[in-house]
Order: sequence, then C-alpha cells, then structure tokens
Amino acid sequence: MNNLQNVVILGSGCAGNTAAIYTARANLQPLVYEGHEAGGQLSITTEVENFPGFPEGIHGPVLIDHMKKQAQRFGAEYRHGRVVKADLSKRPFTLELEDGEQIQTRTLIIATGASARWLNLPNEQKLIGYGVSSCATCDGFFYRDKQIMVIGGGDSAMEEANFLTRFGKQVALVHRSDNFRASKIMLERARNNPKIEFITNTVVEDIYDVSKGFVTGVKLKNVKTGETWDRDVDGFFVAIGHIPNTQPFVGQLDLDPDGYIISHGGARTNIQGVFHAGDVQDRTYRQAITASGAGCMAAIEAERFLEAEGH
Repeated sequence: MNNLQNVVILGSGCAGNTAAIYTARANLQPLVYEGHEAGGQLSITTEVENFPGFPEGIHGPVLIDHMKKQAQRFGAEYRHGRVVKADLSKRPFTLELEDGEQIQTRTLIIATGASARWLNLPNEQKLIGYGVSSCATCDGFFYRDKQIMVIGGGDSAMEEANFLTRFGKQVALVHRSDNFRASKIMLERARNNPKIEFITNTVVEDIYDVSKGFVTGVKLKNVKTGETWDRDVDGFFVAIGHIPNTQPFVGQLDLDPDGYIISHGGARTNIQGVFHAGDVQDRTYRQAITASGAGCMAAIEAERFLEAEGH
C-alpha cells in the first residue's frame, strides 16, 4: 500500500482543481485523481464566457489546463484513474482504484461531479460543444435568434426551455409522452411562454450534421404513429437529468434519493475528514464558478481539520 497522504482529491474539474490549488498552497501536497472524465464538464465545453477574469472568453479545456498547471506549480500531484471502492469507516481512509491499487489518506475531498444523462444517439457525442449541450446557462447565449430544441419532461427541461427563450427565436420542447414529470407551476410557466412549442409523444432518432461539424437539424419520430420527419435546429439541449458520481460511497456517506451528497454544513459530509465540492453535491447552480468556490471551501475545511489534529 502506498504512503499515507494528507489530502486526496477525487476529480479534476473546477472544484477539484481549485481544491488542489488551495491545499497545495497550504503545503499539504495533495494527490489528485483525475477521474473517468478528466477535466469534468468543462473538458467538453468549447467557449466559456461567464468565468470571471476572461473578458474575451476562454475555451473550457484551456481553463481547466490553466487551473491544473497552477495547482502543480504549488506541488499538487495529478494521477490518472478513478476510485471504485472506499472504506470510510476508519481513519486513515482507504481508497481502491480501478486497477486494484490502494491508497490511504487522512482527509478526502470528493469533487467527482455529476455526469449529464445523454440520449445515446449515433452522433450526439460527436457534436457536444458544436450545437449539443446539457447546460442552457452555459451555452444559451450562443443561440441568439436561432432555432433551439430542448429534450426532457421534468422541471429542469421546463427551466432550460424558459431560460433559452431569452436568446432563441423559438424553442421546441420535445418529450417522449404527453405526461410530464415537471411540477405544475413549472409546466404552466413553459406552456404560457409564447416562444415555446411543445412536441409530445416524440423522440429524437438522430442529430445532423457531423459532416459539417455542427448541429443543423434532427430526425424526429412520433412514438404513437411511427411517423418520422426532419426539423432544422441550431442548438440542441439535453435536459433529462444528471447522475452524481457517488457510487463508491453508497452506504457510507449521506446521499439524497438521487445520489447527491447531503451537506452537513459548509463543505462537510456526515463523516469527519471527508469533504464535498462542486456538482457532486450541488444540484441547483452547476456552474464553473460555484464549483471553484466549493473547491476553495473544501480545501480550507481540510486544512483546518488537519491543523486541529496536529498534521
């Protein structure tokens, strides 16, 4: 088993990288495991225009790379891999990686994020960042006066569709049935918005056009009649929820019914010495800047925890 670490950070998005910067500057020599989506959601985002300090905007992967280099400058160590098992019942905590390696740590910062649910369409992944998105507040601005489509039937889909009407010429909301999981108030708000068109009992079969390198339209299918047709679209937003990456901690950390970590004040979890940061706990804001702020909080909590124990 490897040597004992002061701080292990799981995840290398905005939350994990910011936690790494702060703990490294505190001379705690953090070890960061980059996870199965190195760089987090920003690694699949093209232009980021709402992160403070970049008046001309910055590409998501570039922003992540800057953060990583900043953390490494102060002594953070980055390794590929993700944790698949964790024993949080006693300290130091024991973490097991997918290759079977085990490591022990005095404190743990979980910044594993939440992965967007996708439709798993043939061309969906190829067009992420080129018209396909899972974040209206991140990317809505790029579709001013354009045709936008939102997929989903829950509160988040209604919220995204309403938000996108600020930018788009028209927003088509596609749902596979005519029954919605959305709350009555959110559904009514969307129905009362003149710029939102509801297309129900319909699924998306494909997204065009990979050959052009950006979204130009979709193929739709009515699930009741079997009829298929094409529709021109510039922006395609998938709003069918997120999956928090908390599987290794089930039964140990307090999680809500959807798997998000339940906060016990600040960045603390129900287990002393284990802290959360970013989308793994935040189901409301899900922004790069809030994730970075949460990473800062978790790092300061970990530093104070170790200091109190004399490390």
